[in-house]
Amino acid sequence: MSNLPDLDAMPKVMGDDGQFHATDEEVYLSGTPIEAWVALGFFWVLGATVFYQFFTRYVLNNSASWTEEIARYLLIAVVFTGATIGVAKNNHIQVDFFYKFMPQWLSNVMNTLVDIMRIGFFGAATFLTYQMMEKLGNYKMTIVDLPMNLVYGVVLLGFAAMCIRAIWVMKIHWQRGYTVLQRPESEMTDR
Repeated sequence: MSNLPDLDAMPKVMGDDGQFHATDEEVYLSGTPIEAWVALGFFWVLGATVFYQFFTRYVLNNSASWTEEIARYLLIAVVFTGATIGVAKNNHIQVDFFYKFMPQWLSNVMNTLVDIMRIGFFGAATFLTYQMMEKLGNYKMTIVDLPMNLVYGVVLLGFAAMCIRAIWVMKIHWQRGYTVLQRPESEMTDR
């Protein structure tokens, strides 16, 4: 007796005509949050900047010095706007092992505490970023003659958006009566 799978029982991807037959699901972008579009915009500008750097360095043999610094700051923008998507989807790293063994009342207390601490963290990070921006004043970037507060402004907006999304997530948790920690199979929707 062989341990090989029955090939006739497996789904067919190749038709009798020898052609690959598959259909893609339709893509709906209507539910895409604004943060995702902003992150996508920063990503495309980052990609164009890195391509320009590659072109000037290897094709023209005269590297544009500003591209490395701007690419670094654009990557920061992608990260902080992208992190907002993670907060909105409530899919950041979490440990749900202990929630399987906790009594329901303790699980509810822990969920509320996690939500409050998340909101507090993002609120504090927003405030501290604002304070740092005030202290920087007119400090300029190293190569490009632009204020560093442009970069920290994106970070500030990212933290503020994460704080607003964390409040939104807590509201949904209260409405549903459970969180993803209690029911890992559930998704984050506004229902």
